This record gives sequence, structure tokens and C-alpha cells, in this order.
Amino acid sequence: MNQTRLLIIMLGMAVITYAIRLSFFFLQDRVRIPTGFQQALRFAPAAVLMGLVAPSILFRDGILALNWGNERLLAAVLAGLIAWRTGNILLTIAGGMVALWLLQAVL
Repeated sequence: MNQTRLLIIMLGMAVITYAIRLSFFFLQDRVRIPTGFQQALRFAPAAVLMGLVAPSILFRDGILALNWGNERLLAAVLAGLIAWRTGNILLTIAGGMVALWLLQAVL
């Protein structure tokens, strides 16, 4: 694929993405989004984040690693417990990172 074609594709994708985002501003007075759908949209950022993070936690060298030797999985479980018990984002991140560093040093 040559660079001109790649640039045209990238610009087209940018225009389409911008148009989709802009449509919410233009249609907000004309279209009524159901309450259930609005509530479900609150979870979209967390779902996208999990989709990005989960593969790096669950897979090692392209193989599913659900075992005690997977330090990322153990640190993620600990961070999940911290988040569940405290509800504090900064404490969750700090606890998860410290756990990951310690587990990497030990394992």
C-alpha cells in the first residue's frame, strides 16, 4: 500500500469519526435516548479499558496464562480487591503497581 492511499484512508477515518461524534451535538434535541441505554453507556469506558488491558494480563507469549506464575494476573486480582474494598482509584493503582513490581522481583 502506498503512502498516498494510506493517508487518504486515515483522513477518511478521521472525518467519519469526527462526524459520528459531532452528530450527538446536532441530534441531541431531536432524538431522545432511552434511559436504560443512557445508563448502559456509563459503563462503556470501563468496558473499553478492560478490552485493552485484559489481553496483556491474561496472555503471556500469546498463550493463555491462568496460573500462579502469571504475576500480572495476581497483581490485577489484588488491585481488584483493593478497588472493591476501598473504592479509591489512586490506592488501587498504587497497590496494583507495587504488587506487580514485588511479584516480578520474586517470580
